[in-house]
Amino acid sequence: MRILILLLAAALTGALTLFAFAPYRLWWLMPLCLAALIELTQREPRRAFWIGYAWGLGAYVSNFRWIYSSLHDIAGLPAWIAAPLVLLLPAYLALYPGLATWIACRIDPRPGLRWLLAFPAAWEMGEWLRGWVMTGFPWAAAGYSQITESPLAGYAPVGGIHLVSYLVALSAGALVMLARAGMRQRLAIALAAALVWGSGFWLRDIEWTAPLGKPISVALGQGNIAQEMKWSPENLENSLLTYYRQVAMTRADLMILPETALPLFLDDLPSGYLSMMRGEASRSGMALASGVPRRTNDGRGYLNAVVALSDPKMPYYAKDHLVPFGEFVPLPGLIGWIYQHMDMPLSGFSRGGAEQPPLTLGAHKVAFNVCYEDSFGEELIGPAARADMLANVSNLAWFGKSEAMSQHLQLSQARALETGRYVLRATNTGMTAIIRPDGEISAVAAPFTAQVLTGFAQGRQGMTPYMRVGNLPVVVGCAVLLLLSLLAGWRRRGRH
Repeated sequence: MRILILLLAAALTGALTLFAFAPYRLWWLMPLCLAALIELTQREPRRAFWIGYAWGLGAYVSNFRWIYSSLHDIAGLPAWIAAPLVLLLPAYLALYPGLATWIACRIDPRPGLRWLLAFPAAWEMGEWLRGWVMTGFPWAAAGYSQITESPLAGYAPVGGIHLVSYLVALSAGALVMLARAGMRQRLAIALAAALVWGSGFWLRDIEWTAPLGKPISVALGQGNIAQEMKWSPENLENSLLTYYRQVAMTRADLMILPETALPLFLDDLPSGYLSMMRGEASRSGMALASGVPRRTNDGRGYLNAVVALSDPKMPYYAKDHLVPFGEFVPLPGLIGWIYQHMDMPLSGFSRGGAEQPPLTLGAHKVAFNVCYEDSFGEELIGPAARADMLANVSNLAWFGKSEAMSQHLQLSQARALETGRYVLRATNTGMTAIIRPDGEISAVAAPFTAQVLTGFAQGRQGMTPYMRVGNLPVVVGCAVLLLLSLLAGWRRRGRH
């Protein structure tokens, strides 16, 4: 019974992390929830893996419950198939918190070494691994909860979101040790914590990149086309007319339309439509880019692309990091039958390829990414270094009126901080936004409304420390800390 109570408490504590992220943004809750995990594990270290696993299961089911809406409500998958699939991803992701607590408890029984040295390093190694194993799923990493309200957000330009995640786990260990340690140890821990968090305030005031040119006016289209209508032939005329009107009525230096805003292959669009769009943009001297699927050059596949419509040559960026199960089908011989029960058009995209150049739009070079791609900070370093702005186009109508839109906006805020550049987000249903280089939101459109969000952005030049070094220092540093913890544990066991 005691073990069951501990597991239930761990799952409940994990579930509370939902409120640490956007739209709730109770950033202080994440260190507390991790501290609760540590305290529960310390009470029963022999069950460390299962307590960590229960915490992770509660956290990821709570944070990703919108997957059910995507599969069942939007894609039409029967509930008897959708419900198990919703549990499948959290059941996998929960392995990482389970392993982090297990490793910490196996290395050394001393609480200080266990929770201040081993656990934060093991936790962050798990966050990093789940960000790339099996194409990666880094949403709800602990560091995102600190963007942008927490002082720890100041570390994002220095070491990326993984450094922030490490510091959150370290802060959780410090909270536990403040309750368990002696007076001298408490004083040392409190001073160290004050230094870390105080430095975060100082780092937030540093301007890592410099302005380039004058501010420009930007316009971001939001069509609010329901997912069940987006690919309907009966709604095609309405979709094309919606975005044509938005372009025709807008005056700006740069305008961006969302992911697959034009729901036909580029070469299947009605005759004259592209020239009309280009003409409207030309009349106001506006650079125009839009999400639109296009066929590969060999005609054998198709790409989730952003095309510079205002350029007669129509250069494009094509999404490279595809969503498994959504944009490509892994193991089609094993799970392909599931798609017979789903309304999911264009689920077999081809990859666009690495090292694609930014699009030149007016006087600026804009590095685009599509939807899920802005979850992967290190992958955007190269494009950001060659550009002076970042842009994300998304179609989050898949996730209904859930927290997914706000969580995705928080990811983009982290990318702005990491790169020191404006991020322009054009989405179908929300959250369309202009994000400043400090991660703060300059303007945001009301979700589930058809409108054009207008505002100003400015090109930036230079590189943040994170752009120069990527994730390597944090990953290597955590590996070294784990090794030191292991050596300390061996030495202790050798003496006994």
